[in-house]
Amino acid sequence: MWETLVRSRLEKLPPEAAGALAVVLPGGQRIGPEAADVTLRLSSLLPLRHLAGGKIGRLASEYVEGRLDIEGPMRRVIAVAAALLDEDPTNAPGQPLRRTIASRLKHTPAADARQIQHHYDVSDDFYALWLDERRVYSCAYWHEGVQTLAQAQQAKLDLVCRKLRLQPGERFLDIGAGWGGLLLWAAEHYGVEATGITLSRNQHAHVNRLIEQRGLAGRVRMELLDYRELPEDRPWDKVASIGMFEHVGRARLPDYFAKIRRLLRPGGLLLNHGITSGGTRNAQLGAGIGEFVERYIFPGGELLHVSHVLRVMAEAGLEGLDTENLRPHYARTLWAWSDALEAQLRHAAEVTRPETLRAYRLYLAGSAMGFERGWMALHQTLASRPTGVLAGTRLPGAMSDYPFERGYIYR
Repeated sequence: MWETLVRSRLEKLPPEAAGALAVVLPGGQRIGPEAADVTLRLSSLLPLRHLAGGKIGRLASEYVEGRLDIEGPMRRVIAVAAALLDEDPTNAPGQPLRRTIASRLKHTPAADARQIQHHYDVSDDFYALWLDERRVYSCAYWHEGVQTLAQAQQAKLDLVCRKLRLQPGERFLDIGAGWGGLLLWAAEHYGVEATGITLSRNQHAHVNRLIEQRGLAGRVRMELLDYRELPEDRPWDKVASIGMFEHVGRARLPDYFAKIRRLLRPGGLLLNHGITSGGTRNAQLGAGIGEFVERYIFPGGELLHVSHVLRVMAEAGLEGLDTENLRPHYARTLWAWSDALEAQLRHAAEVTRPETLRAYRLYLAGSAMGFERGWMALHQTLASRPTGVLAGTRLPGAMSDYPFERGYIYR
């Protein structure tokens, strides 16, 4: 029975993956070519139902849990996984009311802190193996002339600062500041007074060490703080949120943008940089992919289509000024991370748990494929808190620091 099921599945592979996959059953029986690019070695028959149904996210879970092993180069593994799909992952059905209720429950301050620490406090040494030296854990910017990941991340940091028109002496807030790449870049290259917040204890400690080492105490602060707890008595000139709003949740997004509006001075600018959904209605990716990411990588993470994000932003009183899709840039960034991790597997196994390493191997390469295929996107949106003042006269119009032309960004 199982042999027939597996052979039928392999025969349905599209031409680009024909002969690329073999399956070894628990008893040692091999189905598929000896010279297959990718081999699945099963220690249990349970994964066969996921293989038969094209549920690649659930197959990934079986790998993390040790019920199957995967042999083959990761780029080829992911290509074969895509060939197993029977459905478009962006067409996964969802129930809006149930999604909203679940989102609200998942995104209390205490739950968000646990979820962020689950992901970012895995091991600083583990992340250091495959991120650039600044540990910038977000989409890089691969413009002409950029060759390395470090150069592309530096280009991204500077692009964000230019879009925000940072000026010496301005008060700059970085919500979800990570390991401090943007925070320190803005302070050292643009002369701002910078404050970053995070819910990760590891990141908080790491950035404060860097602040002391670089002599930036007094000009740069890093706080262990939820964005909801930020004081509003002294507004910031500019605000960045890089790779953070994916953790906010659909139900909390209106409160999130309303909070940012109150944190900004009139005329001030926001740069919101984050992953968005490729589908307009799906709550998460189908074929078990969304469940895999929720369980092993980003508990509580929620992706929304950019159209929804822009609507909620506008309803919160922020004017969207410029939106740029960097989707291919993130595919290339993720492949750079994946290749770096694959080159350091022995060291990675020494600094993190086997289950974590297995999950991240599939997550990084699988996400790269997801961005390549448009299942997800990455949007940078520049917005402002309008002043409502024109030439000294209070009007319902929207004046801000934005010059309403893009040339200044690229000069």
